[in-house]
Amino acid sequence: METVTVSPKYQVVIPKSVRERIHIIPGKQLQVISFDDRIELVPVRPMREMRGFLKGMDASFERDEEDRV
Repeated sequence: METVTVSPKYQVVIPKSVRERIHIIPGKQLQVISFDDRIELVPVRPMREMRGFLKGMDASFERDEEDRV
């Protein structure tokens, strides 16, 4: 686990090892999520990249009667 320091302008530098691992390049957009006492940075991906990401998921489950309109 690596640590970073918040600058007086509330900026942080993402460590090089992390940038390389998740392929962050200049101009890449990140979604900021705040949860309890934690901050998460999640790369924004175009919908085109999402195609097929649920492939192989088991969608066989019982639905409630109220689920249908």
